[in-house]
Amino acid sequence: MSYEPPTSPADLPTDIIDTLDDYSPELLRHVATYANELTEYREREARLAEREENEKVEERPENLPDDVPSKATITVKEINDNRYYYWQWRDREKIKSKYMGPVDSGNSSSFR
Repeated sequence: MSYEPPTSPADLPTDIIDTLDDYSPELLRHVATYANELTEYREREARLAEREENEKVEERPENLPDDVPSKATITVKEINDNRYYYWQWRDREKIKSKYMGPVDSGNSSSFR
């Protein structure tokens, strides 16, 4: 521990330095505790906001029915030599599907 007063950070405003210089050691400890807690809170909020921004769900396609989640994808199933489009998504441990329509040259672009 030094017997000299600490050097203040260059980017700390002068009015804050002057205010802190007048505080007792006990009050400075309270300020330090508060500053640390406030720092952790703001860093956590920034991380949550960044995560939320990264996890934003794409806009719902116009042709997506109300009972189909936005995470659903389009799948082609072949039944009795005929091909059909289905919405497909995972719901917990199960894969769920909802019929869209037959696969033909006229419909394929409207479902994609």
